[in-house]
Amino acid sequence: MRYWLRRLWMQLRNEVLVLPSRTLVLVWAIALLLLPWVYADPYVLRIVTLTCLFAIFAASWDLLAGYSGQVNFGHALFFGAGAYASALLSLKLGLSPWLTVWAGTAVATLFGLGAGYLCLRLRGSYLSLATLAFPLIATGLLFAFPGFSGGELGFSGLPRLANSLLGNYYIAVIAMLALVFGLWLIADSKFGLVLHAIRDDELAARASGINTPRYKLAAFALSAFAAGLAGALLAHYMRVTGPFTLETALSFQVVIWGIFGGVATIYGPVAAVFVLYPLTEWFGGFQAFGERRLLFFAVIVLLVLLYMPRGLAPWVRDKIETLCPRCKQRNGAWRTHCRLCSAPLIATDRPRASEPDKG
Repeated sequence: MRYWLRRLWMQLRNEVLVLPSRTLVLVWAIALLLLPWVYADPYVLRIVTLTCLFAIFAASWDLLAGYSGQVNFGHALFFGAGAYASALLSLKLGLSPWLTVWAGTAVATLFGLGAGYLCLRLRGSYLSLATLAFPLIATGLLFAFPGFSGGELGFSGLPRLANSLLGNYYIAVIAMLALVFGLWLIADSKFGLVLHAIRDDELAARASGINTPRYKLAAFALSAFAAGLAGALLAHYMRVTGPFTLETALSFQVVIWGIFGGVATIYGPVAAVFVLYPLTEWFGGFQAFGERRLLFFAVIVLLVLLYMPRGLAPWVRDKIETLCPRCKQRNGAWRTHCRLCSAPLIATDRPRASEPDKG
């Protein structure tokens, strides 16, 4: 036991605590796990639970749009597919939600493969418009068969995964931490590098021998998997599902989260959800704001995009960390030399004593 604790501490000290951004992520994760024991207000726990589920949804969009460049304006299709499939299996067949959640996730993954296959030949705005049509078609089918789909009202009375508020909270938090970290590992792997290459220049990637259709399909499937799981978990937590899980507004909401937090980062959209979703709920609690809360929300988003064009998370990271010019590794902003190669990190504009001042 002592050996594993020592090894864990060495990993934390050498891989996590050396960078401020990783330390902040560790503190954030510990805070989420300890929150119910420090401040167990039911309303706060409910908001954080929903925030965690939407964070999974936002991270899944970033893997597809940020890394592979397949900007999806209909990402709610996967979210709604997971929610509806899990709800139908739970109510019609009486299966346990612990089984139907994974079945709904599998259905959403199949939807991702289908949407990706149909959009393989499309790029840019044509791809975005094509993906926008998918949730609209799905919504039309739901309304066409109300006896099967519940129509405009959807389904209610779904069983929850846990009977207690604390149990549902930890299910959402642990699922979010596991999925977001898993998506980050995928994006940081060789697979993520290939997606970067496809996004930057697909023709060059294909000329290099990369099977770009296979990688794009895989990106659609992985993204749909995470989004479908988030939708299924949300349906059973709220105990309802309906056409609101397929709304175009939800698809555009995830795009705002991604751009606000910083695309091609995974952690950026997650940070955006944890900032924007509780903020909009907090604004909604004031009667003086009324519908003007959406105006304040839009102003905040515009200010961030104006002064932080790369997104909130990359801007914060650039403030607390410095990139080594030699080995390209990140270091704390207070360091004067790289922690790995000892190269100087802080350049000076003052001329050396042996060099003339060029004015």
